[in-house]
Amino acid sequence: MRARDLPWRRTADPYQIWISEIMLQQTTVAAVIPFFQRFMARFPDLKELARAEETEILRYWEGLGYYSRARNILRAAKVIVEQHEGQFPTDLVQLQSLPGIGRYTAGAIASFAFDQRAPIVEANTLRLYCRLLGYEGDPRSKGGQEQLWTFAENILPRKQPGQVNQALMELGATVCTPRDPACGECPVQSYCQAYLTNRQSTIPRPKPKVAITAVTEVSIAVRNGAKFLVRRRTADERWAGLWDFIRFEVPHESPTLPDAMIVQSTQERTGLTIELGPQVAQFNHSVTRYRITLICFVANRIDGRLKKDEEWQWITAEELEKFPLSVTARQFAQRLHPSGRAIVEGQFLLDGTL
Repeated sequence: MRARDLPWRRTADPYQIWISEIMLQQTTVAAVIPFFQRFMARFPDLKELARAEETEILRYWEGLGYYSRARNILRAAKVIVEQHEGQFPTDLVQLQSLPGIGRYTAGAIASFAFDQRAPIVEANTLRLYCRLLGYEGDPRSKGGQEQLWTFAENILPRKQPGQVNQALMELGATVCTPRDPACGECPVQSYCQAYLTNRQSTIPRPKPKVAITAVTEVSIAVRNGAKFLVRRRTADERWAGLWDFIRFEVPHESPTLPDAMIVQSTQERTGLTIELGPQVAQFNHSVTRYRITLICFVANRIDGRLKKDEEWQWITAEELEKFPLSVTARQFAQRLHPSGRAIVEGQFLLDGTL
């Protein structure tokens, strides 16, 4: 078995290891690599990161999702600079006290950067350990977690524990895969209870399926001259801290969306009277247990004043490049021409020009 050549494995720098591990949460390795390289080019060290504004961090995180991770790394960077003189703590307890760093991430930093004997249980080693033990219970339950973490600690050697942890994670990722594991290539098959009893397909116990809820939302790019209206999403909203066009949910069962309803809903949320223009796009995407259909319109501002309880900005389509947006908001923004017109399959709409 040959380990994958990953950029964060070419270093013992705790900063790079930390950023990679946070990015890899809920995200595949293939997706993370370009984000990691771009992030490191802009924020090459801890102090550079700690000096950054949240908006810029979110812009570089855009597309990775789970944006609380990005906000937490900025908070943690500031704590390390202010309370630890810019040096990563080596103690597991201190590492876990940092924002966004849990037991696994602390173990990864301690193990890979400082070669400490710190156990690691993440998605790949969880699967590997369950199969080695023949554990048929729920690995995510309190009892299951206790058993797996104890096992992970007991099997670590005193010499080069970091390399052993890397090898175990790689074994889980490339050989002991969720489906059709390559048991014939596995160096520990003779110790694997799942393999010896032919239970690889049923261990570990899968997560219970979550019911999917269908949701329909409308997004409005309100135009004032060559500028469009955006608002910063609040802390209690999805994609907190990111900027977005006007967006609101509509009844999913509605076969059509009456213009009057959209105009009224926009006025209620913004204080502006608008003239609704054409639909320019429709996107389908998933967020946790929701399957969202997003219908995008452009509109002209007619009258009214913006409500003061929101953070608004009027910006050009070009300036949108500097603002962190959700994936669908970015897709919508790419349909907006610098002139303030909307693009539909290469044609200009909204001002009557085709």
